[in-house]
Amino acid sequence: GKPIVANDPHLSLSAPAIWYFARMSAPGLDVMGASFPGLPFVVLGRTRQVAWGFTNTAPDVQDLYLERIHPDQPGQYQTPEGWAAFETREETIRVKGQPDVKHTVRSTRHGPVLSDAQASHQQLLDTQRYVLALRWTALDPDNRTLLAGIRSNRAQSVDDLIAAYEDFIAPMQSVVMADTSGRTAFKTTGRVPLRHPDNDIMGVAPSPGWDARYDWTGWLPYAQTPQADSAAIEARGWLATANQRIHAADFPHFLTQDWELPYRQDRIDALLARPGLLDLDAQTPIHGDLVSASAQGLLPHLVQAPVTHRLGAAAQQALAGFDGELRADSAAALIFSVWTDEFTRGVIGGRLGQDRLMAIYGKRVFRAAIEGILARDDVAWCGAAGCAAASGQALDRALARIEAMQGGDVSQWQWGTAHPAISAHRPFSNVGVLARFFDVRVPTGGDRFTVNMGHFHADHEPEPFANRHGPSMRALYDLANLENSRFIYQTGQSGLVFSRRYRDMSEEWAAVRYRPLQMDPPGFAHRLTLLP
Repeated sequence: GKPIVANDPHLSLSAPAIWYFARMSAPGLDVMGASFPGLPFVVLGRTRQVAWGFTNTAPDVQDLYLERIHPDQPGQYQTPEGWAAFETREETIRVKGQPDVKHTVRSTRHGPVLSDAQASHQQLLDTQRYVLALRWTALDPDNRTLLAGIRSNRAQSVDDLIAAYEDFIAPMQSVVMADTSGRTAFKTTGRVPLRHPDNDIMGVAPSPGWDARYDWTGWLPYAQTPQADSAAIEARGWLATANQRIHAADFPHFLTQDWELPYRQDRIDALLARPGLLDLDAQTPIHGDLVSASAQGLLPHLVQAPVTHRLGAAAQQALAGFDGELRADSAAALIFSVWTDEFTRGVIGGRLGQDRLMAIYGKRVFRAAIEGILARDDVAWCGAAGCAAASGQALDRALARIEAMQGGDVSQWQWGTAHPAISAHRPFSNVGVLARFFDVRVPTGGDRFTVNMGHFHADHEPEPFANRHGPSMRALYDLANLENSRFIYQTGQSGLVFSRRYRDMSEEWAAVRYRPLQMDPPGFAHRLTLLP
């Protein structure tokens, strides 16, 4: 057989969707797939000979620098060689019916000064003495990522794709690819900064901009970024990426300290390792898998939690036999998810303080911390009564909270009701009377740790469990016959809210169904010809 490429990049859900599916055909060019409106190329898709997909590598390619201002000349800042003048430029934003808004943008040798525009920075910094500047690969003036995208669309083989992506700068991606000859490859593409051996901060916190130890010293050569060739992939039978660490422990270069927990990767590997035919149809249940290995590990602490709430017995009955599959129609999935949130707020928030917790809760997930605390029965976090007592208190609060949301009949509770995928419109979702017209909502299962991801921001009221970050699209490419390829995404092809194409894919997306991705379909409904 020939390879199969499966892709489901996770992004913030929006309406209209970030993606626009298109086919482009011209001399030397025949490509089809997901593009961004306005881009002159397909970002994710296929030609007639090769197909590819992305997952975000998420390397550490942004460093913040604390820049010291000259005490007597505020137009200068300190560098390792002495004082240098800020670069400045004027930005004008024209506003209809109002005067123009003008901004002076300052930059240092590292990049733009963020603290000039961020009120939160101004609250933390003495901006008469210091400013905060950003160094980011995407801002480099020689960024050729658009050129890489254009070249990728003319690829006829895996080798062509790898060569095209050498110009890819940011954001760094883990690319899986295969061609009709049967070759496969995995290649990380993007610019990775090299840091000085004496750099003891490594981008984790703002670095002193006047100390050369913290400057980037160069770039990791493209040939040395993590990769796997066809032989390595065929030896195992598959390769999967899910934002987890993608290199061996002895990899000599620093990429990041913030890899995702490996639950999704491990689950994909387990599903692919099962005996049976791994044809195109076999990829659908993998794309749709809702089993959370993280939930399986935490379940013993939940089911053994001492509960005093009047619905405790019914909740424990709902949890009986729960295997960690976070289905949309599951009461147990709802109980588990709200319990983990309440445990985090009670135990982590109890030590950090609720204000500090909520300042970072939407950006950080404390799952690994919770697992460790419960495994150790860590009284330093849980209190003298122990973690079983803290678990029970969290369960009592969770049941009271769910009862307020969905009533007192546990048999009617559903995770999907609390966890709808919300593709929000910018800006009309923020206008109460208009939101119901522009939002695209559909009940979903899963969480951050399931293959079919449904990431919620627990600090995001009034719907803290809403699925706001998940598979922005799904695609399957059959290299034995690329006309068998399939796709779906979470809203629809139109950005016009009253068009029947505005949301017509949402139910299919939630049900993990697909539409054909064919260059030679049996018939066209309409044909648009653009002439010069």
